[in-house]
Amino acid sequence: MTDPGTDWLRLDKFLVFARFCKTRSVAEALVDQGGVRINRQPTDKPHAKLRPGDVLTLALPQGVKVVEILFLPERRGSAMLAQALYREIG
Repeated sequence: MTDPGTDWLRLDKFLVFARFCKTRSVAEALVDQGGVRINRQPTDKPHAKLRPGDVLTLALPQGVKVVEILFLPERRGSAMLAQALYREIG
């Protein structure tokens, strides 16, 4: 689902493409507030690199979600396609 030469995607883009956030600025605000962990490590970098297999812990307004990234999208798609990008762990 990604370009052949790319094996990673920016955190803020993934949050938008997977429909956890409506815009990149909302995704950046979530990261800046400390609402995201990558593989249990807190991050304050919206440009952090994500790869398939990474585990995200997200402190969203509707509650905490823990998801494993399965695929990296090229762009934002339908809600059904967005849900196929990750597997909810907890």
